[in-house]
Amino acid sequence: MKHIIILGDGMADHAVERLGSKTLLQYANTPYMDLLAKQGKTGRLMTVPDGFLPGSEVANTAILGYDLNKVYEGRGPLEAASIGYDMASEDMAMRCNLITLDDGKIITHNGGNLSTENADILINYLNDKLGNEQVRFITGIQYRHLLVIKNASKHIVCAPPHDHPNEEWHPLLVKPEEGDWSNDPAEKGRMTPKETADLINDLIIKSQKLLAEHPFNKAKTACGERPANSIWPWSGGYRPSMETLMQLYPKVKSGSVISAVDLIRGIGRYAGLEVIIVPGATGLADTNYEGKTQAALEELKKKDFVFLHVEASDEAGHDGDLELKIKTIENLDRRVVKPIYEEVSKWEEPVCIAVLPDHPTPVEIRTHVKEPVPFLIWYPGIVADEVKQYDEVSCVSGSYGMLHLQEFMQTFMKY
Repeated sequence: MKHIIILGDGMADHAVERLGSKTLLQYANTPYMDLLAKQGKTGRLMTVPDGFLPGSEVANTAILGYDLNKVYEGRGPLEAASIGYDMASEDMAMRCNLITLDDGKIITHNGGNLSTENADILINYLNDKLGNEQVRFITGIQYRHLLVIKNASKHIVCAPPHDHPNEEWHPLLVKPEEGDWSNDPAEKGRMTPKETADLINDLIIKSQKLLAEHPFNKAKTACGERPANSIWPWSGGYRPSMETLMQLYPKVKSGSVISAVDLIRGIGRYAGLEVIIVPGATGLADTNYEGKTQAALEELKKKDFVFLHVEASDEAGHDGDLELKIKTIENLDRRVVKPIYEEVSKWEEPVCIAVLPDHPTPVEIRTHVKEPVPFLIWYPGIVADEVKQYDEVSCVSGSYGMLHLQEFMQTFMKY
């Protein structure tokens, strides 16, 4: 049996009064997710372990069956792997957002929904002005980029910008983590956490002056559009050590990951999956759903396992756009789940399908929350439970009950 996980990033939500106190999954028209729930089995999954923030890098790594306490090193190293930057042992890599500030506050974590082409201009400009033998800026995708600092410490406290919309940015600057790591072999030869925090904060302040002077941002401001007027580094770490999925789950002989997001591609690379790049896959609501769906089917014909990640719902949640998030959920159902279900149902070799989000991103909060997510598992001949719809409320009654972390992948790979 082959396996495919269809993951709608941030798709889960809270009940919204404007929707008659329904969640977005309850309100949206999702006949194919509902069909799979009716024909399959459902449950809920806690994707974030104690002591971790509900980031996508944490939740997706747990969904794939990894123990975060053993492998977690932050988003930076994962995105480095995706970009193709081979981290040295002395590197500390951080996700580096291009964000929008106004009136002393974080307005948006995405710099006005930058294109990768425009972001590349700004990142190269910053690297020319601020980069040196110790500091390097590397272009990623859209607003998501990489900052690599040699011999920096990962023991710092950073504020993910998507968790702090409309909050003052200055109190959110990087701080040293409390503790003593002087006897930790991994810290030998590295800067202290305070030295690291001071360096990063200095880069943030300097970036604001430089970006304000750039012609691209001047033109954006003149047109009344949001400029990308600050960097915001966060979630740093060293090169991680991870077993591949093939080592963890012998049934998986080969696999692929399909995503527009660097950190998901990075997780996939460390997990031993082939990264499939789909033209027009943006990570936003305008992503190439059909292209990603077709790529998933083609990979599933050749391989045992496919992880298909769609970011659009998460971005709509961060923007607080209720109508758009509903649309992204319906697009996932109609343009991804439907064609995959209809196609694999014809195949001689059975395919096991799972559908789930990694975490909720409620539109009225605009940030990730650490709460269980609904999931479904379907394959030809599975004995269905009593759940008839796929949503946060219905799946409470699912026969899988409440799973935690690696239990999902262990359950999924039993079939």
